[in-house]
Amino acid sequence: MKSRPDVVAIAVFIVFFALVTVLGFIAARWRRGDLNVIHEWGLAGRRFGTVVTWFLMGGDLYTAYTMIAVPALVYGSGAVGFFALPYTIVAYPFFYLTMPRLWNVSKRHAFVTTADFVQGRYGNRLLALAIAVTGIIATLPYIALQLVGIQVVISAMGIGGSGIGADAPLIIAFVILAAYTYTSGLRAPALIAFVKDLMIYITVIVAVIAIPWKLGGFAHIFAAAQNAFAARVPPAAPGSVILGPAGYWAFSTLALGSAFALFLYPHSVTGTLASARGDVLRRNAVFLPAYSLVLGLIALLGYMAIAAGVKVKSPNSAVPALFNAMFPSWFIGFAFAAIAIAALVPAAIMSIAAANLWTRNIYKAFLRPDASDAQEARIAKITSLVVKVGALAFIIFLPTQYAINLQLLGGIWILQTFPAIILGLYTRWFHHHALLWGWLVAMILGSSLFLLQGLKPTAPLVIGSFSAVVYIAVEAVIVNIAVAALLTVVLDRAGIRRGPDATVAEDYDDPPPVIVPTTTLGTTQPL
Repeated sequence: MKSRPDVVAIAVFIVFFALVTVLGFIAARWRRGDLNVIHEWGLAGRRFGTVVTWFLMGGDLYTAYTMIAVPALVYGSGAVGFFALPYTIVAYPFFYLTMPRLWNVSKRHAFVTTADFVQGRYGNRLLALAIAVTGIIATLPYIALQLVGIQVVISAMGIGGSGIGADAPLIIAFVILAAYTYTSGLRAPALIAFVKDLMIYITVIVAVIAIPWKLGGFAHIFAAAQNAFAARVPPAAPGSVILGPAGYWAFSTLALGSAFALFLYPHSVTGTLASARGDVLRRNAVFLPAYSLVLGLIALLGYMAIAAGVKVKSPNSAVPALFNAMFPSWFIGFAFAAIAIAALVPAAIMSIAAANLWTRNIYKAFLRPDASDAQEARIAKITSLVVKVGALAFIIFLPTQYAINLQLLGGIWILQTFPAIILGLYTRWFHHHALLWGWLVAMILGSSLFLLQGLKPTAPLVIGSFSAVVYIAVEAVIVNIAVAALLTVVLDRAGIRRGPDATVAEDYDDPPPVIVPTTTLGTTQPL
């Protein structure tokens, strides 16, 4: 953090921040629709094609988590922070196989959320409620992570202090998010994502060329980072630029668990269901890994900060401090604006997604079944504001030394919806009561382990002579599936009735191509 405000950086920051704020309000008129209907406000009418979906999903998935939290973990713990790279690579084949099926069935039945799908698939309101509640609480720490990103870059420009000054970044983020999310719905982050992605690519390309050149090359960077890790004294984590055998299980389970959790998050589902067709999603599963290349380069900023001699109280400040040391003020303002916008876009989508869950699967399902479309949309807009307040609570009451733990906590929770949602796309073998009990046991187990480990996402797993440190989400979901499978057998043998399934097998397949007459050729061709 600078001792005094950097006027040039702040001015550039404000210009770009103002630009995207204006775009957020203009978005209400982009691809016009009735924003008093939740289908239009929360999913933009399901009309986004391949290009818009690519930018929206990129803006949705590559966030302040990418720009702040991943390099912070690499800066503090070394190679284990690179788990984010294989995690995103594994996630896209999973996306390719599962999300078009979810889109198809959701389109046919007008499902807006995964809890809608679970209600339709299993015919059980309590199970759908569990999915909705999980989605909401898992989203809050993810939004909090975005606000941490905004907070650290504004502080790095010398804005802050004590009292209201220290909280100013959060207040600013809240007001801006609240205003254009309420007004424009999903169209706002979709439009802003074009600017955000361009700015992030420029920032990263400049950083990975200019910083290594100034520091003497990557060989020097890696050597300096390894020497710094070796010089650390326990109990601080020593870290290493090369992952040691003791970290294999933590690394692999963090990557695997995060990959399976990524597209269960409500904001990921919202971006998915906003697409125009299932084949749009398949094309994006092929193109979206381009972002993973950028993610790998961004993670290296953690090592660069060590090599540059950056000393910070919190690892979250490593990248901003590195930029302050390496670049002129005008570029610092541009880069910090890019990071802040990279936080605003997903935070907007996340608040919309959580609002959709509350409105569709709690308010309308249990509190006001006769709510009109306009009432439903109004409640969703109000809820999107309330969700941001909940996210602020995570920052206030939980330590954010490693902001990435906020996202990994959300992963522990959201992965427990895997059996009901992902397995439900392919089979209805599991009994809905069994899925509910499996979810409850896993949620208690995962949350308890996270607390017992001092708010850390990994925990020791000991089975006989086998011992390893693994991601808590993976432990919990294995228990989840085991409990659900065992109880399914017991409940079926006991003759406990299952709920009705509103879907049929054909609902999950791509619709047949539309055939239109081509009078010029005298034949018919698929549209």
